[in-house]
Amino acid sequence: MARQHKDQKKNAAAGDELRQIVTTNRRARHDYEIIDQLDCGMVLTGSEVKSVRNSKIQIEEAYVRVDYGEVWLVGCDIAEYAQASIYNHDRRRKRKLLLKRREIRKFAESADKNGLTLIPLQVFFQRGIAKLRIGLCRGRKLHDKRQRLKETADRREMRAARMKAAPRR
Repeated sequence: MARQHKDQKKNAAAGDELRQIVTTNRRARHDYEIIDQLDCGMVLTGSEVKSVRNSKIQIEEAYVRVDYGEVWLVGCDIAEYAQASIYNHDRRRKRKLLLKRREIRKFAESADKNGLTLIPLQVFFQRGIAKLRIGLCRGRKLHDKRQRLKETADRREMRAARMKAAPRR
């Protein structure tokens, strides 16, 4: 039994290495404080998958909504695939996200109770399957953003001073 557990850990680590990141929502990390993250699958058509593989996807303006027990990605723009001709997809349609009921309940309840929002953070391929990482986020105020920028600048200066003060060998 313990041996199987070690193998599962090894496979999980290998899955992280096989992850091919397509796009990241860098703006979300600036505008929101990320409390929790969750990976989920997406229901896509063939032409959408081809466009995502070509990195023709934008998630900066997108958000996640829970409607009637289902989770939807709204506002995501996936460019049309040129070779799909008449079988192309609608660029800005709502796309269903695949989550377990327990995960939906956990995220939806905490988002409703605490005034939090669900934001897409990253789109990636894992073992050939398109996945989306969503985050349970709290919006930052302007003074919070300034404080965070100040802290990162201070950290950068301290690191540079340490590198300068460190003796060379």
